[in-house]
Amino acid sequence: MSDERQTGWVGWGWFAAIMILLSGALEVLFGILAILLPASQYFTTREGTTVFYVSLWGWWHLLIGIVLIAAGIALANGRVWARVFAVAVVAINAVSQLLSLPAQPWWSIVVFTLDVIVIYAITVHGHELRRYDRAQQR
Repeated sequence: MSDERQTGWVGWGWFAAIMILLSGALEVLFGILAILLPASQYFTTREGTTVFYVSLWGWWHLLIGIVLIAAGIALANGRVWARVFAVAVVAINAVSQLLSLPAQPWWSIVVFTLDVIVIYAITVHGHELRRYDRAQQR
């Protein structure tokens, strides 16, 4: 018989799910901004040149944002497969943020750090969401 008690670590799982949803929403907004306003100052260097093909990068952020939102919803529902899916998507987002480093260094470092914390929360404490989901069903 397995131990089905809920522990205080369930908060880490919820933290991860909420951060993934927030990150996904911000990525969608960032993607839309890049698609609609590729020549804005947000995407240019001090010299006035763009660091990369902004419109294509915007589509990438829009796509990854939608996938992050899906992963956050699945993780919040306590699905076992969602933990693996969420770790993979957050890892891809972390690499994407490292590639954005030349254009927006501080934002990329902050998001990368949060992605690493979310991966920690999911891998170490993600199973607590499943226990919480089972406890709620009873």
